[in-house]
Parts: sequence; C-alpha cells; structure tokens
Amino acid sequence: MRKSNFALRLQPSLLEEARKAAETEGVALNQLINVAVAEKLAALRTTAWFQQRAARADIPPALAILDRAGIGNPPMPGDELP
Repeated sequence: MRKSNFALRLQPSLLEEARKAAETEGVALNQLINVAVAEKLAALRTTAWFQQRAARADIPPALAILDRAGIGNPPMPGDELP
C-alpha cells in the first residue's frame, strides 16, 4: 500500500475531540481520521449508487408487482404484528 502525507488543518476544538475519540477507541489519531474519511467516502458512493439505480427505475412495472403482493397468499398464523 502506497502512503502519502497530507497536512490537515483542523480547528483546535475539533482536533481535541478527535484525539479524545481516538484514545477512547484505542487507536492512533491518524487511524481514526483514515477510518472517518473511508466511512464518509463509502456513504457518498452509496448515495450515488442509489441515485443511479433510481434513475434507471421503471416505475409502472414495479408498482404492478407491488399490486400483486399477497394475492393468493393469505396471512399465516404468526404473521400478525404485535
């Protein structure tokens, strides 16, 4: 794995909070920041993926499938909600 350096400027209060979180988690501050960036990137990629999938959606056939849900398949004992 190739590593690189990047000078990160954080507000003092944010840096202190990050240090405390890293200590609580038992990891180095650098590791905490790496994980935080990775989590944020994953969330952004997930959002983009859902947007792409939604753009390709064919709504009328999907609604037709939902309209058929449960037809000919009555609830069974134990299906009740509490």
